[in-house]
Amino acid sequence: MSGRNEAAWRMFEADRASKNLGMRLVEATDGLAVVEMTVGPLMVNGHGIAHGGFVFTLADTAFACACNVDGRGVTVASGADVTFVAAAHEGDVLVATARERTVFGRSGLYDVTVHRGEDVVAEFRGRSRTLPRRA
Repeated sequence: MSGRNEAAWRMFEADRASKNLGMRLVEATDGLAVVEMTVGPLMVNGHGIAHGGFVFTLADTAFACACNVDGRGVTVASGADVTFVAAAHEGDVLVATARERTVFGRSGLYDVTVHRGEDVVAEFRGRSRTLPRRA
């Protein structure tokens, strides 16, 4: 872990919501983050598939880690969109890979792909905003 990417790891270590869902930060380097999660029995909806909210949360966590790799300051989501491509099921291991597309001023765009093995489960686009530093 280099000095530049410690911010994402520290942020993830303090992220009780993601950790309580069983998420694991696999990688956090310049403009990239990889987070994985196994779909548990409490994450399945009435159709017997992973609830989209949990898939979104996984993508959002990877997005947050990618946004905060460089330690520029506290960077948060200003919005996000998701497209669900395929269903996930209990026991599936989902891997979300977030990539920085562009940063302009205090704003940024990030794309996240959620995979189950070779299959794409969801595509997510996040918009970020770095908050002004407090005096």
